[in-house]
Amino acid sequence: MKFDRTTAGFRFQQKSEDSTSLFNQLLEIFKELITHTSGDVDEAIDWLKELDKAYQLTNEDYTIDDFIEELKQKGYLREEVAQKGTPQLKITDKTEQAIRKRALEQIFGKLRKSGRGQHSSKFTGNQGEFTGDLKNYQFGDSLDHVSMTESLKNAQSRGFDSKLTEDDLVVKDLYYKTQMSTVLMIDISHSMILYGEDRITPAKKVAMALAELITTRYPKDSLDILVFGNDAWTVKIKDLPYLNVGPYHTNTVAGLELAMKILRRKKQANKQIFMITDGKPSCLRLNDGRYYKNSVGLDDYITNKCYQKAAEARKLNIPITSFMIASDPYLQEFIKDFTKANQGKAYYSGLKGLGEMIFEDYEQNRKKKL
Repeated sequence: MKFDRTTAGFRFQQKSEDSTSLFNQLLEIFKELITHTSGDVDEAIDWLKELDKAYQLTNEDYTIDDFIEELKQKGYLREEVAQKGTPQLKITDKTEQAIRKRALEQIFGKLRKSGRGQHSSKFTGNQGEFTGDLKNYQFGDSLDHVSMTESLKNAQSRGFDSKLTEDDLVVKDLYYKTQMSTVLMIDISHSMILYGEDRITPAKKVAMALAELITTRYPKDSLDILVFGNDAWTVKIKDLPYLNVGPYHTNTVAGLELAMKILRRKKQANKQIFMITDGKPSCLRLNDGRYYKNSVGLDDYITNKCYQKAAEARKLNIPITSFMIASDPYLQEFIKDFTKANQGKAYYSGLKGLGEMIFEDYEQNRKKKL
């Protein structure tokens, strides 16, 4: 059987026999279910059993119980003793990494691959990839980059017997390699699961894919991930499969404050914030610790605080790219004003293509000095 994820849910269809083992096929389904259940193994297995009943995923020789045992044997699951003394299944670090890798393949797999995993800016320097251009030799340029053919041509232009001088030397121009510090903000307010649409799972997948991309392909870059509801706090990469929406309002200001605090500590010259949200800012924490909340329309007191933070990030040379997964015109107008205050960018879209947009924007930003 073939498992296929669609925007409408799950779709199964017949698959011709090949060398892929039944275990690997079930593992792909299991990794998808674990993402949807936020790491709840028991719930994922219940779903898997229901799918098995409906689509006959297993056979008499290999059952769901056999699959679970093999998951434990291969290090994808471990048993922990729960508070009541009963054993409970948990996913392992191996599974967490496998889920991130799968998210990377799902979201970025069809896009172009980017060279050797380092990025270039629009500025030239003495380290990096060749621009295709030549320039006159200057003190400090590496002799390894001297183009002898073009340098000899310069010398011979003065006469066949002319000696090569320093003035004749030309070197291959290079793009200067830069490093990027990124903070990814994920909205976990209650609206991320309202209206019959699961918005948090695609957001989690994007975060996992971006984390896997950076750690494996661009290890000199940094990625910090934070979530924001009534407050904002950071999460570790290993915690991403377990992210859940809470009964929260949307404190965008708290998220921006924490993101800028993180980026101030970074040594990289290039810094940026990606913000995934579907709702309006509806909450602030006051100086006395109380929360100011307003879920009706756009509150000027709250939005003005957002604009102030956007302008503050601009002064720190930190562009903000907003990914607005909602279509309400008044919310898009807010994001437009917010983006203007920061001189950043905004994308207005549904969930489809969210990962591709973030990937393309990340790659593009890493090729220029922000």
